[in-house]
This record gives sequence, C-alpha cells and structure tokens, in this order.
Amino acid sequence: MKNPITVFAIPRPLLKNLLIFGGGSLALTLAIAANNLGQALHNLSQWTRLENQAPDVDIATVVVQQIRGVSELTTTIFAMETVVPTSQTRQWGNVVVGRTKLLYVGYGEVRAGIDLSQITPENVQQNRDRLIITLPPPQILDKKIDVERSRIYDYDRGFLKLGPDTAPQLQTVAQQETLTKILAAACDQGILSQANDRAATAVKGLLIHTGKQIEIKTTTPTGCGSLQG
Repeated sequence: MKNPITVFAIPRPLLKNLLIFGGGSLALTLAIAANNLGQALHNLSQWTRLENQAPDVDIATVVVQQIRGVSELTTTIFAMETVVPTSQTRQWGNVVVGRTKLLYVGYGEVRAGIDLSQITPENVQQNRDRLIITLPPPQILDKKIDVERSRIYDYDRGFLKLGPDTAPQLQTVAQQETLTKILAAACDQGILSQANDRAATAVKGLLIHTGKQIEIKTTTPTGCGSLQG
C-alpha cells in the first residue's frame, strides 16, 4: 500500500503576501548578485583587455633612410679655364733636330660633395626634441674636361716640320695637366670646406619636416687633391 501524499492548502491571501514579500527579496538578491557579477566581469575585462599601444618609431633609421635616398649630394662645383703648353722633341743621337709644340686651352670642372650612403644610425642622435646628425667628410667626387669648351690653340712642328707629328699624344698630356691644375686650384679655393657648409644646409632643409630642431655636425676632410672612395 502506497504512502498517502499530504497536500497542504495555502490560503490565497497568504500566498499573495508570500509572493509579494518573497518575490521582492528574491529580486533584490538577484540584483545584488548580478551587480557583483557585473563588477567582477568588468574587473576581469580590464585586466585581460588588449590595448594597441602607440607604435615606437626608430627615428634614427627613418632619418638615415631619408638621407640615403639622396645618395650622393653634390654641393660645390669648381670650374676653370687654363692654358697648358706641351712639347716633344726629335733627336738624332744627342742632337735635337726638331721640336713640336702644342698649346692647349682646357676648360675643366671639379665636383665636390658628400656620399650620403655612408650615413649610419650611429650618425644620428636624438636629444629630446633635437636631432644631431654627423655628416661623413666631403670628397672630390669627380673631375673632368669639358671637351666642347676646350681646344688646341696652337700646334707647331717647328722649322721644316722636323718635330714629331704627335698631336694626339700631346693633347692627352695637356688634358691630364689641365685636370691636375684645376684640381689644385679647387683645393686652394677651399672646395671641400664649401661642400661641408652647403651639405649641412641641404640636409637640414631635407629634415625640417620632422618637427624637431636639427643640428648638423660636419667632419673635417682629411685631404684634397685626389678622388676619394
């Protein structure tokens, strides 16, 4: 025989009061729990939140790349016209039987500047809002004869034209001497110092958009008189 099930009948007014008061307590309890849970989730989200930080900029590398983009900076060109006499003799034993003279008017140019491909990040220093760039030493980048503006002014093989007919050879010698004289004159006029000054101005203008104070340091050249590098 099964146990009888006892059913308690709750009066309707009492049930209504229980729902009113009991439901309010339950709602309050649930609200507090939800608030605590929300706060905990908020704290957890703050702790685990991934934030994108402002990217770090390697200013030295950026500056180096920008300067290297110019590659070779020609800052000074020295041009000069010079007269170069050359001669060659013809001998019979120890006796000169003829002499050839060539007078050459040569126009040449010497180009000086800085090889900016030599810039490295070590050449760039940042001191707060100031960028300090140390440039490589200036160099003689090129020297050449302007053949369009140069000419043989006079060519003379002497009495009875007994001098050797060596115009091409004498012209080559004259052109080499022209370059030597023009390069020496350019060095005497301080072409490398001028290249330093103008390079500093050019590089400073190149970096003015960085918004930083630019200080350019130049390097004293070790010599002048030959092509560098």
